[in-house]
Amino acid sequence: MDKLLQVLEMVLPVLVMIALGYLCKKKKFFDENGLHGLKSLISNITIPVVLFLAFYKANYSSTTIIAFVIVYICSVLALGFGYLTRKLIGSHSKLMPFLLSGFEAGMLGYALFALLVGPENRSYFATVDLGQTIFVYTIYLVLLTNTTGGKATLKGTVMSLFKNKAFIGVLLGILFGITGLGTIITDSVLGGIFTNVLDFIIAPTAGMILIIVGYDLSFDKKVFVPVIKTIALRLIIMTALIFIANAILFLLVPMNKTLQIALILLFALPSPFVIPMFADLREDGSYVSTTLSLNTLVTILIFIALAFFMI
Repeated sequence: MDKLLQVLEMVLPVLVMIALGYLCKKKKFFDENGLHGLKSLISNITIPVVLFLAFYKANYSSTTIIAFVIVYICSVLALGFGYLTRKLIGSHSKLMPFLLSGFEAGMLGYALFALLVGPENRSYFATVDLGQTIFVYTIYLVLLTNTTGGKATLKGTVMSLFKNKAFIGVLLGILFGITGLGTIITDSVLGGIFTNVLDFIIAPTAGMILIIVGYDLSFDKKVFVPVIKTIALRLIIMTALIFIANAILFLLVPMNKTLQIALILLFALPSPFVIPMFADLREDGSYVSTTLSLNTLVTILIFIALAFFMI
């Protein structure tokens, strides 16, 4: 009974916020413009601060480098698996590989991880997130843009990276962490003020993200078959990759349960929510949005399982 109550403490807030988001759409508490404003607030302010805090508090060591390489390679392998199996999806095959690779860490992963192990442990998630972050903002977005009719150039890609607030948050966090500047600020007389201000900014992030997840939930029956196939293929490749990644990582570094939870949760996440922002979806819009929605529900189920495992 006590174990069930502990799990409910972590899981129920997630389910309630998703339900509230879905209710907001059904009751029209705010429209698509309001949703866009909420997403803009998160992507331009709170998520960059979340990423900054996570990466500046991260422990930069051989473990970080090893995790970076493992996750980056796994992301590339998942994308390659998508290209090899895309014909199974039919008319939506051109975008299918991008729904098999990449992870929505910024908008979902950090929020769920903080609920599992506490916000003070975000640095563990940052350790496994770095590889996929670099992957998404390089290879992934270049191929996605080219696939959907755009023309990505090296200069354009680099420029877009340094205009992206989340990526800037990651870079500043790494800079503060590696140079020790973050520690100097934290240990100074102004450290408490600095930390409290940033913590206050990011406090509503998880709730807002889960409301967006609920609002975006879509169950379009017209694309149900290709969506289920895509999610099934993603589960297959991610299950295989998490076993491989887990085995290699903890063969090379000491076993750490929190780091292991971070790795498992990362591979359980849906593909990046930025796909509709960077791609001209056209007739594939419903397929992509439905896949992201249902895959998010699968992630929540895995999150519940992890909550039981942690207790």
